[in-house]
Amino acid sequence: MADDKKSRNKQSHDEENRQRVWEVEQAHERMDETKSRDEQNEADESRDERKENSDSPRKCHRRECDEPAKFVALERYQEETDHGSVEAEASPCQRHTAEEQSHES
Repeated sequence: MADDKKSRNKQSHDEENRQRVWEVEQAHERMDETKSRDEQNEADESRDERKENSDSPRKCHRRECDEPAKFVALERYQEETDHGSVEAEASPCQRHTAEEQSHES
């Protein structure tokens, strides 16, 4: 490229465009980080509230099962519709845990 006024203006214009693109990309990344952090905080608060409201021992999450839960499984995933993260919790008893394991085999 020749070193004349037209080429210098083009180079300057190209550099300004690259800078603008970079700034927009950085702003999007910051927005995504903030949104992820906010979603994580909401999920943590929700889980903490459930813990506080649960004074009695957990029961199995299956209908019509009054057995005590053996553990709590917490699943977090990003919803396919891009509406944010989802948190699901399951509290199976020993029998239902064994049933789930036998279905996976």
